[in-house]
Amino acid sequence: MIKTGEQHTRSLQDGRQVYLDGGIVDDVTTHPAYRNLVASVGQLYDFQSRTENQELMTFAVPDSEERANRIWQLPHSYEDLVARRKALVAWTELHGGFLGRAPDHVASCIAGMYMGSKVFERHDPARAGALADYYRYARDNELYLTYVIINPQADRSKAAHEQKGEFLTAGVVDQDGEGITVHGAKMLATAGIVANEVFVTCIQPLQPGDKKYALSFAVPMNAKGLKTLSRKSYEAQAPSQFDNPLSNRFDENDAVLFFDNVKVPWDRVFINQDVEMCQKQFHATPAHVYQNYQAQVRLSVKMKFLIGLGHKITETNGTTSFPQVRETLGQLAAHGAMVEAMVMAMETKGGAWDGYYVPDRHTLYAAQVLTQQLYPQVMATLRDLAGGGMIMLPSSVVDFTNPELRELIGMTQQSPAMGSEDRVKFFKLAWDAVGSEFASRHTQYEMFYAGATFVTKNHSYRTYDWEHGEGMVERMLNSYSLDDEID
Repeated sequence: MIKTGEQHTRSLQDGRQVYLDGGIVDDVTTHPAYRNLVASVGQLYDFQSRTENQELMTFAVPDSEERANRIWQLPHSYEDLVARRKALVAWTELHGGFLGRAPDHVASCIAGMYMGSKVFERHDPARAGALADYYRYARDNELYLTYVIINPQADRSKAAHEQKGEFLTAGVVDQDGEGITVHGAKMLATAGIVANEVFVTCIQPLQPGDKKYALSFAVPMNAKGLKTLSRKSYEAQAPSQFDNPLSNRFDENDAVLFFDNVKVPWDRVFINQDVEMCQKQFHATPAHVYQNYQAQVRLSVKMKFLIGLGHKITETNGTTSFPQVRETLGQLAAHGAMVEAMVMAMETKGGAWDGYYVPDRHTLYAAQVLTQQLYPQVMATLRDLAGGGMIMLPSSVVDFTNPELRELIGMTQQSPAMGSEDRVKFFKLAWDAVGSEFASRHTQYEMFYAGATFVTKNHSYRTYDWEHGEGMVERMLNSYSLDDEID
């Protein structure tokens, strides 16, 4: 049950249809656009499979002698939630938070839905049973899941059924005793290249007439008729680990999925053409909170990495003792502490949900609002600290093979804290985290993975305890009157 990296790599050699640069990728585990990402994911599974890490990374499956990764754990107490978070942190530190959809993200979503099984049961007991069975199947087989929960952008002023082409958005074209047949597109399958299966649904509010698109199901990434339309690979453009240490290993890829009359058996269908339930699966269960709590745990680790990067930039440049630089570093440190503190506040303010312990909803949404604004600020701060240091670097690692160039590099890439080679190595890392195309994609990701800012701000609005605050205002108003002054 405790999967290794080798086992996961073999599981990806399944004949999936991945399209890149006009053709089909024969094997994602060996292709230069994806093989290093596959190896990085393999390291996650190797880490959890080590005997010394199994208590940290796994939990005892109820009514079983087996253990499973804590990403599938259903916490019944604050202590359970904290134990699970420590496992998430340990895994995230292996990639510095740059795998935004590592295996722990969608697992958290499915686990949260399972916690809310009674909501599914009230709508359709058969679909609720399928969800429960799938949770156990994914847990016991340690599946790496991605999801596609957004419709193609197309014309955002129109509902799904009003777009050009009835099946631009994936919808039901047929159903029979075996299941449903789905045709159309969904986005955005981040990490789909290295995932075993994909969870497909719609988190956006659907409109009257959108019934055929109101689906929730899961299929393997090699399902017949499923096509993965990969964006360009940053990994393929970063063949040197020295020159691009992050994009070379952690480009998790993003893709549009096209379902070309894909047959989905009933035991994989959780919602079938039910607009109301499509929204309830996220917000009337712990799913949305649980999956985004994981994202904030990941971001707290990433913030520590970026703050460490900022401090090392100043050490490399010999500017740490400058008062204005320390002020900037202090601001960065405060940002990092805020993110970490909000994660812990979600836990301590959490509460019971049908026998489970779930993070506090409003603290989560407040954190999302703030961190969406925070990430680009941190990127700008790191650029400010580095100045030209991240730009004026040797063209590639090959420059070091030329004796004359190597001597010039040694003379021009000086630092009071390290040798010239180490300085180049460090600033190559800094640029890959802050300024490269890979880094730009991460800024976009952190700003929008939770939805547009008006979405997260509305989540914050609807979950805040306005009544308590207004009650204090009313009590204050009632404590004095105009008559008191006149008398």
